[in-house]
Parts: sequence; structure tokens; C-alpha cells
Amino acid sequence: MHCHKHHGDKIKADVLLVGNPNVGKSVIFHALTGKYATVSNYPGTTVDIHIGKIKGTNLTLVDTPGMYSFFSITEEERIAKKIIIESDAKVIVNVVEAKNLERSLPLTLQLIETCKNVILVLNAMDEAKKFGIEIDVERLEERLGIPIIKTIAIKGEGIDKLREEILKLTIKLTRSQREVEKIRLELSEDIEKRILEIENKIVKFNIPKISKRFLAILLLSGDQDVENLFKDKELNYEDNIDISIDTNMSIAYKIAMEYQKLANKILDGVIEQRKETFNDITLNPIFSIPMAILALYFIYFFAGVLGAQMVVDIFERYFEILINTPLNEWLKTNIKYIWLRELIGGEYGIITLGIRYAVVIVLPIVFLYFIAFSIIEDSGYLPRLAVLLNGLFKRFGLSGRAVIPLMLGFGCGTMATIVTRVLETKRERMIAVLLLAIAIPCSAQFGIILGISPDFKAITIWAVSIFVVMLLIGSFAERIIPGERPIFFIELPPLRYPSIKNVFLKTFSRMRWYFSEVLPIFILISILIWIGKITGLLQHIIKLLSIPTSALGLPKESAQIFLYGFFRRDYGSAGLYDLISQGILTYRQIIVSMVVLTLFVPCIAQLSVMIKERGFKFSFIVFMSALVIAFSIGFILNSILEILG
Repeated sequence: MHCHKHHGDKIKADVLLVGNPNVGKSVIFHALTGKYATVSNYPGTTVDIHIGKIKGTNLTLVDTPGMYSFFSITEEERIAKKIIIESDAKVIVNVVEAKNLERSLPLTLQLIETCKNVILVLNAMDEAKKFGIEIDVERLEERLGIPIIKTIAIKGEGIDKLREEILKLTIKLTRSQREVEKIRLELSEDIEKRILEIENKIVKFNIPKISKRFLAILLLSGDQDVENLFKDKELNYEDNIDISIDTNMSIAYKIAMEYQKLANKILDGVIEQRKETFNDITLNPIFSIPMAILALYFIYFFAGVLGAQMVVDIFERYFEILINTPLNEWLKTNIKYIWLRELIGGEYGIITLGIRYAVVIVLPIVFLYFIAFSIIEDSGYLPRLAVLLNGLFKRFGLSGRAVIPLMLGFGCGTMATIVTRVLETKRERMIAVLLLAIAIPCSAQFGIILGISPDFKAITIWAVSIFVVMLLIGSFAERIIPGERPIFFIELPPLRYPSIKNVFLKTFSRMRWYFSEVLPIFILISILIWIGKITGLLQHIIKLLSIPTSALGLPKESAQIFLYGFFRRDYGSAGLYDLISQGILTYRQIIVSMVVLTLFVPCIAQLSVMIKERGFKFSFIVFMSALVIAFSIGFILNSILEILG
């Protein structure tokens, strides 16, 4: 393997964190930088690029999206690949789960091929030990020719050694001193011959800091991003590279298999498994279904009982005494303009409605919801829930991988709509966007609905109703939207005790993001409602919405909450909370309102992203479908509940 120096980069970084999804990269990023990137036990949730300075140094660390291979199939892998190719990083820290070393090592070999300095981090060594897996680290280090660090990231073990090794490679040792120790990788003879041919053709070009050999490998595999490097006019690329090869399989797949064979050969005699372990009664339907119900009740208890029934009541009482009443009295005394008084206070004021919704109702419920969700997430249970639902998703024309955006939809529908890009086919993306828009409540809406539910029986009726609608919509979409069925694959992390530190950091990070987004939007919505009220437009829209709401057996006051829900889903839910607090709704009306509000049209932000991702025509159809479905299901449910008494 020959390594060459090149110039030019797009990502300013000294060190890159690279690895499969769900191996602890984000925890290591936090430990090294002191900053926090969202930690998730579910593959594919790291879609952003996180940048920070390694503590005690001037070195910039970049946490790349999760990737399994350079021969990418997902958007995250493609982004990570481009960062590695284009970045001028001195060191790549390749994080792998120790117990999954055999599956992860091909990526390590590909990273070594780049001719950047590579550190292999064997993370979660404690879990490997539980599985009876022993790794001869010294032998592996000798065979690969790169430093290997053992870590238990969630406990901070091995982080100091990792930081020291990074400093050695970036400061104390030159690149050439390290590179001569690396393993020389050789693929099969026919592949090597074609690699050499391509390498000789591109050797004259001044391209990013990555080996010409590896660029040749990527070109041979048909990598579009690397091909684009040579189509740049500045490179004056005129040679016609023939990247075809005689084989019954795709060249990218053949090369990937070559790296897997090399990995198996290197690991011969390195890994020993002394015992068989069975992690998982959770995959058995007999246990998994009760566990799913228990997980739902756990979230309901935190958000519904502790949040809505205790904390919100306390917040409401003190907000009314300390802020609302004194503010309205002050406005009456000191502000003579009614329109200005109602902008600030009154029924729809920025403070009395917008800030009260955001701080008093949404904040405590969502905070406790995020704590409960983070505990379940950190335990490793969510991927098991995905396996449980995989059979169901097949009925929708989706793969298990669709669980990624659908689960993210319970966080934010807008973000989840963007993340549907990770799905392999256009058909799958369309079905996922449809389900997100109609049947998946965002975290804030979900948390508030759990909070306003009169009891667990009510939340069960709500959940069953939404599930049935999701099943019907998905089945219908699977039949009418053409395209091929996707392939399912998923990784299961071991079940573990949630880390209090991780739960706290995840909750804090999400709350900081959520609150910084929510407060300005709630204030803006209050202003829009105020404008609608003084112009009379609000009353006309509410009057129009009161027609279908009356058909659902709901009071006329409930019409405005659906309008609020279009501005922002949790805003509508907070409005529903207000109506319930005032004793306006009966038990039956509360359940019907919960279902209809969940199925109601996507909020403005999600709708705008949907138009961008899937086009206006598709988005308009989804919007109108949501409107019809929400009120139709509400009417049917109300009729059933009336009959049942």
C-alpha cells in the first residue's frame, strides 16, 4: 500500500470519529470534548455532524454519521465517506463494539487503506466479557500495525489512554513513522490488477488527502462521489476509465466480500468465545408484547401522572397567581389601547397564552417524557421494539430500517421527514412520510396527550385507534404505491442498565434544543392568533372548523384547538389541556379529541419540509387525506363510544 500527500479539504478537522451506528461514538465524543452529541441505542440516529475541541488541546474532533462501509447505501454512510475523503484530518479514531469486532473490522481495513493514521477503539469491553468473548489485543495490534485502545465509554474507562494516543499521532510521531507499520492489504489478483490500472491513470491528479490506491478502489466499485472528483473541470480529467469487471456479482459487493475475507483471516486466533449467552427473551412475542405495554405505561406514568397531574398543576397555580393576574391588572391600569393589551395579556396574549403554554404546560410534561424515553432508549430496548414491529411494517411495504424515521417521528415529525432519506427506495420514503404526517405524534404532542388522558384505559383506546388507522393507511399505501420491497437488517445492542449520566445528558440536550425552538414559535403563533382575532379571520376559520367538530359531538370551543394544531401540534395539545382543565369536555369527548388531534393535518413546519422532500402534489394529497381521515375516524369513534356508553 502506497500513501501519497495531497492538498485541499472541505471539513476542517484534526481527528475524525468513525464507526458503525450505535457503537458509542457520541459518548466518546462527549468524553473527549466535553460537549454532548445525542447518544442513541438505535442504529442510524446520528444524522448531524458534531464538532468540538479535544479537552486540553487545540485539536478539532468531528463525529461523523454512522457507517458500515465505504461502499455506501445510505445517506449517512455517503456523508461520512465524503468527510473522510475530503477532510485533512491527521487521525481517524475507528470505534467498534468489541463483541461485534468480526463484523466491524472490514471498515477498519478500509480506513487503513486511506493512508490516514488510524486508532482502533474496542468499546464496551465489559459487554464483550459478559458474552464470554476474549480478544487478544496485542496480537491484533501486531497484525494490523495500528494502535488499539480498549474502552468502556459510558464509564469513562480508557478515554485518557485514547487521548494520549491521539496526541502521539498528531504531535509526537510523524505520519511516515506510523504508516510503515501498517498492514499491507492485498485483494484478489483480478481486483488488484484493475486497481493498479486505475491508480496509474489518476496518479497525476492533485486530489484530497487520501491514498490514490483507495480512490482507485472506490472508482472501481462505481462510487459516484469519487467519480465526480474527476469530472471537476479544474482537474481536466479526460481519461476514460473502464471500471467494469468480469463477475456475476456487483463489483462493490465483490470488493466488500474481499475485505470481509481479509478481516476473518486477521481475526483467526484473535477472538475466543468461551460461553454461549442468550440476551433475549425480549424477542419472543410471549414476553415482548407485555414488555411493550409496560414500556408505554412507564412513559405514561412519567408524563401523564407525574407531569400533567402533579407538576403542571403546581406550575399553573403559581403562574396564574404570580404572573397572569398581576399582568392583566397592570395592563388594564397602564395600557389604554385594547389591541396592545390583548397582544401581551388577555386570552391570547404572548405571555398569558404563548409563554404559559410553552413554560407551564409543555415544558414539565415534555421534560418528564424525555426522561422516561431516555431511560428506555439507553437500556437498548428500542431496537427490540423495532424487531417486534418488523412483521407489521412488512404489511406497509416498509423494512425494519423504516423504524428509524418512524421512531424519530415520536421526537419531531419535521426532522423525521428529512431522515426518510435513509430509506433505500422512493416508494418506502413516500409510505414513511405518509405515516409520519398522519399517524405519528411528535414527542411534545405525545407527552401532552399522555398527560391529558383521564386514565390508562383512555390512553389504551387512543393507542388502539391510532394503531388501527396506521395499519389501514399503511396497507392501503402498500397496495397503491408501486415499487420493490426493501430488505430488512438491524443491529441489536445488548440490554443494559441505563446510565444516569447518559439519561441526564440526553434529556438536557433535547430540552435545550426543544425549548430554544418552542418558545419563539409559541410567541409567533400567539401573534398570528392575535392578528387573526383583531381582523376577524380567526373567528371565521374557527366557525368553519366547528362544523365537523360538532358532528363529532365536541363543543364549539374545541374547534380552535385544531387550528392551533396546524400551527404546531403541541400547541393544539396544550389548548386541549386548557379545555380539559376548564371542565368543558366529557370523558368521551376527551378521548375523541385526543384521537382527532393526533390524526389531524401535519403542522406548518412538517408540511413545508414534506413539500420540499416529496413535492407539492404528494403533500397536498397527504394534507387533505389527513383532514378527511381525522374527522372520519373521530366520527366513527364517537359513535362507537356512545353505543358502548
